[in-house]
Amino acid sequence: METACLSPDQQGFARAAAILRSGGLVAFPTETVYGLGADARQDHAVARIFEAKERPRFNPLIVHVDSIETAKAYVEWDAEADALAGAFWPGPLTLVLPLKPGTGLSPLVTADLATLAVRMPDHPVAQGLLAAFGGPVAAPSANPSGRISPTEAGHVLAGLSGRIEAVLDGGACPVGVESTILGLAGAPTLLRPGGLPVEAIEAALGQPLRLYGAGDPVSAPGQMQSHYAPGGLVRLNATERREGEVLLGFGAVEADLNLSVSGDLTEAAANLFHHLHALDAQGARVIAVTPIPDRGLGRAINDRLRRAAAPRE
Repeated sequence: METACLSPDQQGFARAAAILRSGGLVAFPTETVYGLGADARQDHAVARIFEAKERPRFNPLIVHVDSIETAKAYVEWDAEADALAGAFWPGPLTLVLPLKPGTGLSPLVTADLATLAVRMPDHPVAQGLLAAFGGPVAAPSANPSGRISPTEAGHVLAGLSGRIEAVLDGGACPVGVESTILGLAGAPTLLRPGGLPVEAIEAALGQPLRLYGAGDPVSAPGQMQSHYAPGGLVRLNATERREGEVLLGFGAVEADLNLSVSGDLTEAAANLFHHLHALDAQGARVIAVTPIPDRGLGRAINDRLRRAAAPRE
């Protein structure tokens, strides 16, 4: 099929919503990365997400909603969810809560788990699409499974052109790494670091978070060991450039590309996937990455880089 590129206006939103209602796939920008959307209530449409991305079926999806009230229709809401959504929605925070019975969502969305990952995105194009569609949109990142997440429409087209009906072009995503995922089906648990720093969540809750462990089962997107990977290998915490490597820097270092010369972690997160795509397009065989502080958004950056550097599954 030919993948259409839609403008982020009322005409584009209307066409994208019509595609979703017909069971088609539409990529759209959020503040984090571009998502690949389908009607979360249509089994065939959700199955097409897994097919287009070549994504394992056991890996659950996030459902994007237009309001807290809509989220409450699908999950068992509690006081912690209310406090966190009140503080951080719309925004780069996904909450995993017990799934209500009889929601009409496809079981493929939850990978047959008893919980649902749900979030309210903070991007005008995502909000325009959700308003025009008027329903829940299941959307993982709009890229082939395991590869670099897309932060521009061009990245989506490079990976999925011909596999999906359309992409809404909303420019570059400002946050640049996926949402933070917090499990609330028990003790508050960090399931994936992301665009909302852990420190902000702990301050809002008034308690430290339990951390997802290596032996825990997959309960949210982005937990596979190998993920976010370019075509070449990735070497972490590099203090020098070895022969045949390109260097991705952070801070005041000489590098082929620099995530943030000034050492700004917000800027680094916004540039991470964009720079990995650029180095991938150059045919880099090994990307060496200089050390990045493991605090604030640095925690999410390092999580993505560790998974990019992991042995390929």
